[in-house]
Amino acid sequence: MRIVAMEGFGGAEVLRIAEAERPRPGAGEVLIEVAAAGLNRADILQRQGHYPPPAGAPEVLGMEVSGTVVECGPGIKERWKVGDAVCALVPGGGYAEFCVAHAGCCLPVPHGLTLEQAAALPEAAMTVWANLFATDARNTPRLFAGERFLMQGGTSGIGVMAIQAARARGAHVAATAGSAEKCEFLRGQGCERAWNYREEDWAAGAAEWASGGVDVILDMVAGDYFAKHVELLGVGGRLIHIATGHGAEVRLDLRKVMRKRLTVTGSTLRSRPVEEKRRLRDAVEAELWPLLASGQVRVVVDRAFAMEQVAEAQQRMESSAHMGKIVLRMNEKMKQICA
Repeated sequence: MRIVAMEGFGGAEVLRIAEAERPRPGAGEVLIEVAAAGLNRADILQRQGHYPPPAGAPEVLGMEVSGTVVECGPGIKERWKVGDAVCALVPGGGYAEFCVAHAGCCLPVPHGLTLEQAAALPEAAMTVWANLFATDARNTPRLFAGERFLMQGGTSGIGVMAIQAARARGAHVAATAGSAEKCEFLRGQGCERAWNYREEDWAAGAAEWASGGVDVILDMVAGDYFAKHVELLGVGGRLIHIATGHGAEVRLDLRKVMRKRLTVTGSTLRSRPVEEKRRLRDAVEAELWPLLASGQVRVVVDRAFAMEQVAEAQQRMESSAHMGKIVLRMNEKMKQICA
């Protein structure tokens, strides 16, 4: 099969198309003929040498795919069979024509979506659910109907999913972006307010919008934004970190956290145990998939690139020019509508 390989760590120029042996599914796994793979910031960090894959995971980039099941490993207890159209969260190996996924991390392609669109879903959907809505023992619910929710990084794939899901579940939503065009896009996704952080005082705008304080902030920035977020949050507010674009080290006045009874937390998804991902998968399918089928939540694909254009695709993500998800087409013949 063909894969996207790396000639060492560095810029997008280290990426190249190479040949590799097709993987075989192990116990509880399926082999997917990949139609498309979603791009994530973690792919870029791994390419740069800053985010190694978990132990035992493939070195090949790519953490979410869509395609068709072509082989089932021994001991499959899930419902998947050869020929099923699925999308899947994987710990690595997605930038390839074939990819192994654990059966518990696979989802059916939502009704009416293409395989290309489905490739944009697993990472964003599970991240949003785990951080905003999950209610199992490892994830307390953090956003409720009627609350005010601020999304930092609103035009990212996760940002677009979070904004739409929060609106669909009854929250008031605002976000930031880096241009007037992106702010207009965010208003089209359901934001009541959107601020251009390059030209506007977004913190002042958010304070005016949420006069009693913001209830929940989902943040990809950290660094110098941290103190502003602590100021913006109201009593009982929740600050959730999923990336550190401005740096991982912050200054914290614990007295403000104590006085407002704030919750400051964060998470990653890639290294979670399969059973935890399975629980997230089940909740996402039960709660978010119907919203996709009804059109209350829509998949926004910024641009789809051919496998051979992987360097250009990652450069677009690094430039932050995209609005929505970027995907790679791994197999042109598999681009189709799934009923």
